[in-house]
Amino acid sequence: MFKNFLSKAFLENLVFVWLGFGLIFTLAENQIVLPEWLQVMGRLHPMILHFPIVLLLMAVVLSFIPKNENTSPIKELLDYVWLFGLNFAGIAVLAGLILSQEDYSGDTLDLHKWSGWAVFLISTGLYFISNLSRSLYKIGTLTLTLVILLAGHWGASLTHGEDFLLAPILKETQSQPSLADAEVFRDVVQPILQSKCLSCHKEGKTKGDLRLDHLDGIRKGGKTGPFILAGNTEKSLLTQRIHLPLEEKEHMPPKEKTQLTDEEIEILTEWVKSGGSLDQKLVELPSDEPLFELVSQRFEPSTSYDFEFADQSVISSLNNHYRRVEPLYPESPALIVSYFGISAFEPSSLEDLRIIQDQMIQLNLDKMPLKGLDLGFLQNFKNLSTLRLNFTDLEESQILQIGKIQSLTSLSLAGVKLSEGSIKALQGLENLQNLYLWQSGINQDQQNLLQSSLPQVNIDFGFDDTAVIYPLNPPQIKQDKTLFEDSLEITLSHPIKNVEVYYPLDGTMPDSLAGSLYQKPIWVKSSGKILAKAYSKGWISSPANSAVFMKSGSSPLGYRLLTSPSPNYKGSGATTLFDRVKGKNNHTSGEWLGYTSGPASIEIDLDESKGFESIGISLLYHESAYIFPPERVEIDIFENGVWKKLVSEKPIQSTQILEIRSELLTYSLKENSPQKIRIKLYPIKSLPGWHPGAGAPGWVFVDEILLN
Repeated sequence: MFKNFLSKAFLENLVFVWLGFGLIFTLAENQIVLPEWLQVMGRLHPMILHFPIVLLLMAVVLSFIPKNENTSPIKELLDYVWLFGLNFAGIAVLAGLILSQEDYSGDTLDLHKWSGWAVFLISTGLYFISNLSRSLYKIGTLTLTLVILLAGHWGASLTHGEDFLLAPILKETQSQPSLADAEVFRDVVQPILQSKCLSCHKEGKTKGDLRLDHLDGIRKGGKTGPFILAGNTEKSLLTQRIHLPLEEKEHMPPKEKTQLTDEEIEILTEWVKSGGSLDQKLVELPSDEPLFELVSQRFEPSTSYDFEFADQSVISSLNNHYRRVEPLYPESPALIVSYFGISAFEPSSLEDLRIIQDQMIQLNLDKMPLKGLDLGFLQNFKNLSTLRLNFTDLEESQILQIGKIQSLTSLSLAGVKLSEGSIKALQGLENLQNLYLWQSGINQDQQNLLQSSLPQVNIDFGFDDTAVIYPLNPPQIKQDKTLFEDSLEITLSHPIKNVEVYYPLDGTMPDSLAGSLYQKPIWVKSSGKILAKAYSKGWISSPANSAVFMKSGSSPLGYRLLTSPSPNYKGSGATTLFDRVKGKNNHTSGEWLGYTSGPASIEIDLDESKGFESIGISLLYHESAYIFPPERVEIDIFENGVWKKLVSEKPIQSTQILEIRSELLTYSLKENSPQKIRIKLYPIKSLPGWHPGAGAPGWVFVDEILLN
């Protein structure tokens, strides 16, 4: 038996088995749903592929030995090397096709897939068409060798990143940017993502539909939510995953990968807290912000200061409850001085600064009462480059004194009214680079004159909003719960007095003519949706705020799922739809059924004697996670022994990405006495062109069926 198993005929026939299976998986890869046990075979691909590489290259080497008789030992060995190489190549191709369905995509995947196929087909041809001329045979084997190398290169790029093979010799030495030029994302955050996250989230391999190899992918996020939400570490996918325990399945990076250091976790967390900017410079962060303190020491200072350090005891003596003196960055001799609290300000305290006049490069006096003070002493601060005097009510004589401080490169005078003489004084600041003059009261001609006389200066005149009418904020809607049994109280409020709030309860858009004016709490006893808008004279009406409310209703006699939800979003099966537990606004909470490859189909048995009047379907919408309204809703009822169509409609589709929210679709059952109801919710087949994931399939998420 063992001899038959290893016979040439058996091994030759086995090659065509792998060929057949491979063609099936290639031609129908979008239609095949793989069971979990078969995915194990796919994950063996990286291990299996080494066998055909070695065996086929060995066959190539043996092929160059002078041709012997067919019965010779070398010929026999060559045939078996070819056959084992072919079979392992077929298995590797099949395993690779299975593995490719796990979050792999892109040009690199296509190159690796088709070059792998080419290896299998070329080597098969070389074995079965052995009567080729010696020269053609050698060309074929050399071609096979080249294709094996290319397939291996593209496979390594998929696993380890682009140009993995040549990276050591192509790597260029990058100079470290200065502190002034360093950017938070480019020079601090991105290197961490590249070293610890990019292998699973890049072109060719996009686990969770998340790509981190370009900015659009970072802005878009993944299928489970946004990668970063500015300032929100709880809802940002990045900070959620890196803080999970290592044994958690969703912990990132996966436990088999190199983990983030404590410092890297802290940097990424503080980056999200600070706003998650993709283009902010490091020096734009406040010097006392944790992120700045964490990473500023990595960069060379933007300016080399040749003056001596101030004595630490002197700096300590200057610090008090209304004044802070601190270095520009750790271990820098340059000092920044800031004043706080108008009531605590002592004009004489400015004289205290003379002791650090050589080290002070920035003085912040925003909103301090400086009117009438002699500021001429600042001319002795020869390294003072930044002066902030916003809303300080300075007089012309004081502006003339400031105009003599030639060391200034940045001057802020927002909220300070400037006279003709003040404007002329500013024109003498030859080293100025940035000038901020918001609400300074100068007209367009004066602005043009100042800009023409200081062409090298970036002047920010701010925005004149005196003629602008602003929109109101949406009113606030408060309700204790979404799902209620008997009745529910809803209250509306707005922070601005004399604002009128209008609302309807049928989900239509309110206005000041047709809507109901809110005057007291609203009590509702049936399911619906409230939209509320605020109106006031002299303001633009607010955007609408909305909330759904759902009456739990009666329980059915029985229910069953006719189609299975996604294994990742299967809740508690059909029970999820009738447990009277409203799902959280988070599709991963375990309280939702999610469908993407086919419709959600539910059949319900009813007690006819209860006389149901409506049926409600509670849904989740979250466009950034590909969760859209159903493309189509179908409801059939079984009545008098016959199934008939009750509803077939296309709900209004999303036209932009909005906040995650619950929605309710309600349909009337009046004039019907069904014994059974069958509901089908079809997910959108292809996301619209405006969506970052255009063309990808969408999802439908449902958590409750309400019978009233």
